[in-house]
Amino acid sequence: MAATASHRLARACRAVNRGGLVAYPTESVFGLGCNPYNASAVARLLQVKRRPVAKGLIILASHFEQLDPLLAPLPAAMESTILDSWPGPVTWVLPVHERTPLLLTGGRSTLAVRVTAHPLAAALCEACGPLVSTSANRSGNRPARTALQARLRLGTDVDAILAGQVGDSPNPTEIRDGRTGEVLRAG
Repeated sequence: MAATASHRLARACRAVNRGGLVAYPTESVFGLGCNPYNASAVARLLQVKRRPVAKGLIILASHFEQLDPLLAPLPAAMESTILDSWPGPVTWVLPVHERTPLLLTGGRSTLAVRVTAHPLAAALCEACGPLVSTSANRSGNRPARTALQARLRLGTDVDAILAGQVGDSPNPTEIRDGRTGEVLRAG
């Protein structure tokens, strides 16, 4: 990773670690994220996004082990199917651990999670842990596909932007129910 890219990554990680919001490229759009274990940061993200708590959030990780503390134990067959799809642009809705924060689940017994294949998003998760991941825009508006669009859509409500190219996918990632395999949102 070039010195400039590693500097931007370190700055974004510092923002996350301080409870800030960061915009970063993903497989299809710019994401808006924060530390999922920081309730104040998650509440701020929901406020900036104008997203109701009841919708729940997606958690993005660089590897499955980062998600493990949030999830209930998975049957071996379910885990195998999920791990075979990662890293990649498939989000799975999985049963949660009883201590998983309500701000993440929206009050459900499940949580949407993904191990990303996007190199910058994965590097950010590797550097500072899993992230809340929602599109970098206000609810009801078009998601940002560039760092400039993220800045224009969110202004000073975002603390750092990790510039980079989004992936090739023109659509949001596919979402599947891990218990049934049902496609909840096509990719």
